[in-house]
Amino acid sequence: MQIRKGSNADIEKVSALYDAICGHLESHTNYCGWRQGIYPAREDAAAGIEEQALWVADIDGRIAGTLILRHTPEEAYALADWGTALEYSEILVLYTFAVHPDFLHQGIGRQMLEFVLDYAAGENMKAVRLDVYEKNTPAIRLYEQMGFGYVDTVDLGYSAYGLKRFRLYQRML
Repeated sequence: MQIRKGSNADIEKVSALYDAICGHLESHTNYCGWRQGIYPAREDAAAGIEEQALWVADIDGRIAGTLILRHTPEEAYALADWGTALEYSEILVLYTFAVHPDFLHQGIGRQMLEFVLDYAAGENMKAVRLDVYEKNTPAIRLYEQMGFGYVDTVDLGYSAYGLKRFRLYQRML
């Protein structure tokens, strides 16, 4: 598996990955609450690539997973006591962390998180932060196994989609 920055040539493949995930979630337990055409969608992939913030996990030309790394938090992050006074220039925030259904239960997500931590350390970041829907127990379990510590639970403003409370996590580097 190669993890690399996404490019304009990847937009359609990432969009198809998002559609495959949402389709899978419709017929299985939708732990994360993602919805086809709402989030994540092609526009999220295009924005991530334009910002040079989207990364893809490529296995033999297939995109097995994707993630977005930014220095910009959700507004509600300001409500939490992170236990440290860092500037967001010293922090990477993980967004839209996704693994294609064809690659589930193969350790791809763990490898992608290891990449995020290694990349952040190599960029001299002090922490990685993320949010996760409070009912997304598989992701919560993975984050905690990877050393992310629970910080707080907040409302990110997605209650119109049935997603009211999100757990915030941080991993200091």
